[in-house]
Amino acid sequence: MMPRPHCQPLFALGFWFQLLSTVLVVVIVLLCLWTMWSAVRVLGKQWSLQARVLEDHKLVREGPYRFIRHPIYTGMLGMIIVGGLAWSHWLGFVIALVLFGIGTAVRVRSEEKLLREQFGTAFEDYRRSVPAVLPIKF
Repeated sequence: MMPRPHCQPLFALGFWFQLLSTVLVVVIVLLCLWTMWSAVRVLGKQWSLQARVLEDHKLVREGPYRFIRHPIYTGMLGMIIVGGLAWSHWLGFVIALVLFGIGTAVRVRSEEKLLREQFGTAFEDYRRSVPAVLPIKF
């Protein structure tokens, strides 16, 4: 059975752990929402559900784009993680992470191909200096 019983934590480690994890979930959700909102705001008319480059497209490197190339996907990943920690069965959580990872890798690859074609070495310099989705350089 995939879902946990109602109001059961992923890890039963006592009241204080549950309270701390609830506060952590709320903080991460707010951080993720702020990150995604900031990214969309900075992109302005360049933001789209469809991967595309406009005629007057600019390579955005301000706001959350200073720290991460795809902050909207970072925010979405954070939401999946807190959703998994707060409500999910561990197997559903792992499946969601894998599916998100595959879908995001495909999407990032197609978006970055468009940006590389449009901005050339400027995008390559940006790509080398700023991590893609996780705020960690591998």
